[in-house]
Amino acid sequence: MSGNPDFDTYRLPEDHEAIREAVRAVAEDKIKPHAAAVDEESRYPQEAHDALVASDFFAPHVAEEYGGVGADALATCIVIEEVARVCASSSLIPAVNKLGSMPLVLAASEDVKKRYLAPLAAGETTFSYGLSEREAGSDTASMRCKAVRDGDDWVLSGQKSWITNAGVSGFYTVLAVTDPDGPRGRNITAFVVEKGDEGFSFGEKERKLGIKGSPTRELHFDACRIPGDRVVGEVGAGLPLALRTLDHTRVTIGAQAVGIAQGALDEAVAYVKERKQFGKAVAEFQGVQFMLADMAMTLEAARQLVYVAAAKSERADDDLPFFGAAAKAYASDVAMQVTTDAVQLLGGSGYTRDFPLERMMRDAKITQIYEGTNQVQRLVMARQLLKG
Repeated sequence: MSGNPDFDTYRLPEDHEAIREAVRAVAEDKIKPHAAAVDEESRYPQEAHDALVASDFFAPHVAEEYGGVGADALATCIVIEEVARVCASSSLIPAVNKLGSMPLVLAASEDVKKRYLAPLAAGETTFSYGLSEREAGSDTASMRCKAVRDGDDWVLSGQKSWITNAGVSGFYTVLAVTDPDGPRGRNITAFVVEKGDEGFSFGEKERKLGIKGSPTRELHFDACRIPGDRVVGEVGAGLPLALRTLDHTRVTIGAQAVGIAQGALDEAVAYVKERKQFGKAVAEFQGVQFMLADMAMTLEAARQLVYVAAAKSERADDDLPFFGAAAKAYASDVAMQVTTDAVQLLGGSGYTRDFPLERMMRDAKITQIYEGTNQVQRLVMARQLLKG
């Protein structure tokens, strides 16, 4: 054998561990106490919003030149993971801020970046992402929302579905068809739409299984006129930009899933150590220990895959599409399994709202669905493999 591998590359840097410690303190002190009420009342987690702004964890990915803290992709994942550990709805604040603004980070002009990333970094607004439609979910290229050029302006007509934090966010990256007769997938453009734009409105809040603290609504565009200087990237290049965005942000959904699973495992371990049956703690039964071992093992594997994908996102590696899809799919499958097993370990108590496990189980489900279903992730991975 030759060479001297740097084993420090297999350990998180001290500054990243410091970020974890800081976020965990904020999450435990300012976010966790409100998590149950946020879910029960289906209300936006304003307490978490304010705490994240105050601690610079609101949109940590924004570069310093736009007033942000310039956290790398891995640090941003750690922020999302630690918030999700106590409240999945709250973790969507930093996650969706990155999703909504990532097209700008990747392709916007310097003017557009300064205009929209600076208020985001300052915590003045959240930033949502408008890609999916009622009839264009996994098949994004079949979207019907249109933007027609009118002089220097564009006029948007149509709708977008399943938009996270819609109604709360002040800014929206919206994808629309700008050349109906153009080649499929190369006739779509990205725009920034502002909440106050005339002709822009929202549908009713969706009634959801989980993440009830994060409003999900439709976006409606009725001859919504926006100035031409709000185009993100090149006209006609919106769909490739949207897919590049997802390559990066799927990693953050993996981080959210890891956080949810870690929170569930923490709760389950604490419970089985205290709960007694047949004269001893439930944790002493071998069957329970096997369940805990499997939960912890798959969770740690998911975490490491997410962290590797985050590093690849930061470097924009060529194999990011595979690793982003793999991290999202594997971590979300693990989150669903771990939360389900955690409910099982608590028995009847796990099925009640007196404990957070049933909420975590409901919240985990969406991680297998949004930003591309896990079936789509497997298609992405297979295509990458077959391309060689």
